[in-house]
Amino acid sequence: MNNEIVTVAEMYAADRFAAEHGVPSLTLMENAGRAVADEIVKRWSPRPTAVLCGPGNNGGDGYVVARLLKARGWDVWVETLAPRETLQGDAAEMARQWTGDTIAVAPNNREPGLFVDAMFGAGLSRPLGGEAGRLAAQSPQFAERVIAIDVPSGLHGDMGRGLDGVAIHAALTVTFFRKKPAHVLMPGRVNCGEVVVADIGIPDEALEAVRPRLFENGPELWGEDYPWPQPLAHKYARGHALIVSGPAHATGAARLAARGALRIGAGLVSVASPPEAVAVNAAHLTSIMIKPFASAEGLSKLLKDKRFNAVVVGPGCGVGNATQALVVSVLTSGATAVLDADALTSFAGDPGPFFDMLSASAVLTPHEGEFERVFPGLLARSPTRIEAMREAAATAGCIVLLKGPDTAIATPDGRVCISTNAPPTLATAGSGDVLTGFIVGLLAQGMDPFRAAAAAAWLHGEAASSFGPGLISEDLPEQLPALLRRLRDEF
Repeated sequence: MNNEIVTVAEMYAADRFAAEHGVPSLTLMENAGRAVADEIVKRWSPRPTAVLCGPGNNGGDGYVVARLLKARGWDVWVETLAPRETLQGDAAEMARQWTGDTIAVAPNNREPGLFVDAMFGAGLSRPLGGEAGRLAAQSPQFAERVIAIDVPSGLHGDMGRGLDGVAIHAALTVTFFRKKPAHVLMPGRVNCGEVVVADIGIPDEALEAVRPRLFENGPELWGEDYPWPQPLAHKYARGHALIVSGPAHATGAARLAARGALRIGAGLVSVASPPEAVAVNAAHLTSIMIKPFASAEGLSKLLKDKRFNAVVVGPGCGVGNATQALVVSVLTSGATAVLDADALTSFAGDPGPFFDMLSASAVLTPHEGEFERVFPGLLARSPTRIEAMREAAATAGCIVLLKGPDTAIATPDGRVCISTNAPPTLATAGSGDVLTGFIVGLLAQGMDPFRAAAAAAWLHGEAASSFGPGLISEDLPEQLPALLRRLRDEF
């Protein structure tokens, strides 16, 4: 699929696999440096270039880059953090092959047109210091001139952040074989700039040895399972999504979700409306139906109609016992369920009974504040949101989607995917309600909950990017027809 993400340890295992299957490590280093040099000459014309080489294999890659750029006529020199005589292994051999100028990294060195950051790779386990730390602190001023090898120096490859908060900022990062968590998690993703994954000769069979459980979200992950309408299908075959509305003063969230569910392909969509909100909802809805109900008991009666096969509860419902009772009605109905917003906050402080009711067909969609209320302290004590999400999904026994610029989706068995296509324009009221609607619309059509959540999150990000500046939540569903036409052409 090529959307697998490997940890630092898994990448080391892939390197070992390659060596054990006839690909010398020196060949991998030569190929890595060549890939970086190729990406540089694709984007920039020849100009004075400083290659900043560290003491390890990342520095060895840098020496290859310097040699190959010099062979193409570039004005290039090496600035090193470690004397060449102290290098070992493949890095020492690549430094030996470099015949150009080599100087120590220092504040008053010649100003280059480009920097190649080959100081430290993804395996760095300590904060940057000395000259590397100085450059990292200054790098936002010249980030558009920085090309990083593997990851920008200072970023921990698994955590996606500098261990002391400081890391190089780059315009381009060239990594190898597969992306690392640092390339997709915030804030590291910002430090990386554009990320290119280069093939350096590690066999794809190495993935079978490392068995990664982390993926970058995209159609490669779920596109073959997307529930396109079939020639003999009718609207009832495409599912009936039910969105539980809040009271008269808080109905907009349910309507946003309902519109999203309908646009993404649910055959029918209804809003379950408290009596006092029926007139408000009816005044705004046409192809979406209204189903009046009063209290949790009334919702339970409504859900006895098993044609309602996917339900949203939470947005606009209010926090408290009444919403808890609505959640119980939904979760005991047998329908697949998306639980968001007030449905989660209503169980803050004592989520145990809530978790006991959940099943593998449920999807929770918190933002970070709601996540903290249901899983208190988990984000703070976890190395990254990846580990937090794995624990949360295992604890809840269902799919958990944590919203944000690096939206993460986890399964109880430990699979996680990270979305990297959410633009900042999604920071607008109601966008999460539309996402909830996208998910329930796919669930209504029978899509697997993990893939439904992943597909919805990706389409949500693409819809926002397609619209551009000025986005409001109502715009998001209207971008789907064009997006879905393109997706259908690919699958």
